[in-house]
Amino acid sequence: MTKKVQLPKFSVMSTNVLSTSAAIGFGGVVQEYLWNFENQQLRVVYETLGKGSPLLLLPSFSSVSTRLEVGELAKLLAPNFQVVALDWPGFGESSRPSLNYRPEIYQQFLEDFVKAVFNTPVTVVAAGHAATYVLQLAVKQAAFSRIVLLAPTWRGPLPTMGASQQIAGVVRGLVRSPILGQALYKLNTTQSFLSFMYRRHVFTDAAKITPSFIEKKWQTTQQPGARFASAAFVTGNLDAVHEQSDFLGLVQSLTVPLMVVIGESSAPKSREEMNALVALPGVRSVVIPGSLGLHEEYPAVVLEVVQDFLFSSEN
Repeated sequence: MTKKVQLPKFSVMSTNVLSTSAAIGFGGVVQEYLWNFENQQLRVVYETLGKGSPLLLLPSFSSVSTRLEVGELAKLLAPNFQVVALDWPGFGESSRPSLNYRPEIYQQFLEDFVKAVFNTPVTVVAAGHAATYVLQLAVKQAAFSRIVLLAPTWRGPLPTMGASQQIAGVVRGLVRSPILGQALYKLNTTQSFLSFMYRRHVFTDAAKITPSFIEKKWQTTQQPGARFASAAFVTGNLDAVHEQSDFLGLVQSLTVPLMVVIGESSAPKSREEMNALVALPGVRSVVIPGSLGLHEEYPAVVLEVVQDFLFSSEN
């Protein structure tokens, strides 16, 4: 049962509320944040649900990344928090231009978004590859009051598999190419391939990987421009750090409370990195069922294990 407490009142600053009925959300107010980067305007879609102190909920980076993957968790948090969940630039319903997606884009975006939408340091719950960006911003400035990382990663799939930067760069270039790239991307986002990947290292309960579930994920991958940011993530071009020591160094530089949630069935290499993280002094951690998609597969369990930390007054 969710603990009920009296929370101080804060406000989330509004931007444009989407008038289009095409926006697909999880029941909150869907809005857009118009962000300028290198003389190009990107439309970033985000959704707000609930009342209370503000909480930023960030989905993981992946070929199927969308705020809907944290939608159920958002609804569980909404009775006690004003939850803001977004679609990263290049993913979900946000703009997907053919940019050279790289860490500088997401570092600047997160900093600008937090500054524009919130007027006080906020709690942030971040999944997967969003971890490094959250940690970097937290070290740079007082943007967050406390941090929860869900199955955190800092290295993309190809580098994790041992691919060199040169090989990863070649793959990224091929996927970005006009005709061959689209064909390669489609081969790697078929419904059968998505189902295989979910069974391999995202979900642990195969019964939840239904045809309708995979259909929705596949639809996300078929939007115009979807391959560009996806290729950047898969090939490691969204890796904001390249050494474990740099990632751990960010954690050691934190001045706000940190909690890490680990899926007990995480792939060995990912689990090894997470274990190194939670071995650091001052890091609270818990292991729950699931793997890299634990926030989507087991949202109620996630809430159960993090709620005391979220409501704690300790620094």
